[in-house]
Amino acid sequence: MRKLKNSELDRLSVDAFKEAEKTPLIIVLDNIRSLNNIGSVFRTSDAFLIEKIYLCGITAKPPHKDIHKTALGSTDTVDWEYVENTLDIVEKLQADNVKICAIEQAENAIMLNDFKTEAHTKYALVFGNEVKGVAQNVVDKSDFVIEIPQFGTKHSLNISVSCGVVTWDLFSKLQQ
Repeated sequence: MRKLKNSELDRLSVDAFKEAEKTPLIIVLDNIRSLNNIGSVFRTSDAFLIEKIYLCGITAKPPHKDIHKTALGSTDTVDWEYVENTLDIVEKLQADNVKICAIEQAENAIMLNDFKTEAHTKYALVFGNEVKGVAQNVVDKSDFVIEIPQFGTKHSLNISVSCGVVTWDLFSKLQQ
């Protein structure tokens, strides 16, 4: 097998990306402190045609060299907005009939592999701070709490890894 060159990958241009039909997924970053994690989330969001990213609280905003380093230009393709208070955007999205999914370890959480998407439904995935996770008031307001099953000795995954795992899973389920 021969590895493909970038020129053979048939990727969208920035203009074509902006006009493409988006996956009915929104990402909400709740007080993410690592600029590299933020850039990685942008890149994942580009890969799966995510509708929008909301950057909340202490989450840094583009342009920033450390976000750019991992985002590799995806801050120019993926629509994003800064909102100071995560709960404000959660409530606004719910008023727009978006289902809020906190990605967190909590009582009665639904394991990711058991989570079923509904047709014609838009979801917002809330990813929390690297140390504290998703704020409790956001978890309380969420329509669903989804947990990524883990089988080793560690209690969590890096936020950029969690975003990739959950986004791919829901993207796949929404394509069916």
